[in-house]
Amino acid sequence: MIIGVPKEVKNHEYRVSLVPAGVKSLVRDSHVVLIQAGAGNGSGISDSDYVAAGATIRPTAQDVFAEAGMIVKVKEPLPQEYPLLREDQVLFTYLHLAPALELTRALLGRKIVGIAYETVQLENGSLPLLTPMSEVAGKLSVQVGAHWLQKEQGGSGVLLAGVPGTPPADVAIIGGGVVGTNAAKIALGMGANVTILDVNLDRLRYLADVLEGRVTVLASSEFNIERAVEKADLVIGALLIPGARAAKVVTKATMAVMRKGSVIVDVAIDQGGCVEGALPTTHDDPVMDVDGVILYCVANLPGAVARTSTFALTNATFPYVSKLANLGYKAAFKVDPALAKGLNVLQGRLVCKAVGESLGMECAAYDLLGT
Repeated sequence: MIIGVPKEVKNHEYRVSLVPAGVKSLVRDSHVVLIQAGAGNGSGISDSDYVAAGATIRPTAQDVFAEAGMIVKVKEPLPQEYPLLREDQVLFTYLHLAPALELTRALLGRKIVGIAYETVQLENGSLPLLTPMSEVAGKLSVQVGAHWLQKEQGGSGVLLAGVPGTPPADVAIIGGGVVGTNAAKIALGMGANVTILDVNLDRLRYLADVLEGRVTVLASSEFNIERAVEKADLVIGALLIPGARAAKVVTKATMAVMRKGSVIVDVAIDQGGCVEGALPTTHDDPVMDVDGVILYCVANLPGAVARTSTFALTNATFPYVSKLANLGYKAAFKVDPALAKGLNVLQGRLVCKAVGESLGMECAAYDLLGT
């Protein structure tokens, strides 16, 4: 198979979808790997590093897309990339289609095979290709939130840790999954008062135990969310329903009574966001002002720490890339049901139920398609 790795084009996206170790393994298995010139520069990987591993460098994205049978990316295609996709080409990347009607229609129109990292799901319900970036995003969300709390950034001027004689900041984390847990660890490490809200009581018991009682854990209800958000200096939105649009649990009415200069980091923005009125922002223009509250909604947050993120991501994705290359997607799905759950679009058909429900689109079952 010819595997293509284009340079990412999303705003300040410096990650890359394959590292030289992966290239070497694919080439050893008799595949051809095409890397767009400069694709790895933002992660500290040079073209010469790729060539030494056996890759071939192509000057443009057009060259890579035209030759490759499988495109491996980090982020979803942007409009300028839609025309480069072709029928039956395999696209393996984060897609986040639930809030993205235009992108979904474009992929259906191009009749590609679209496999989403974020919906690959193991039998125990875990999301192995979302987990590493959720870990990064959770840790980074508190770092980012602390920055925007600084007065010169428009924040309230609160230090997360406080100092002797002054109280620490209050941090509310909505969602106790991978993002929320990692956010809590960093916020606790910085000395903040931390509250975690989640609908799963068993998860709350677990977090109370492993975090040794240093956090307040609350059942996630409308009342508890409102109370926690209203008093918080920093809110981390960390909700996730695999493949589906995030619920809007932080309302404009609640934000209206938050202290001015408080900060919300909506990590769920890739799936539509959990804050009412939230829209994706970019690293160039990362925040919105909502009634004096700073709302940070950068959709590719882990891209800010690209070196760490690239290696963390490819550690998880490469075994699936290898399986798709060695077996082809049909055989790979048969031997790996977790990978099959990553299939979102197939040759003009939407096959991910959660995406279909979020977008109000008809969804076909993969096993009924005769493939």
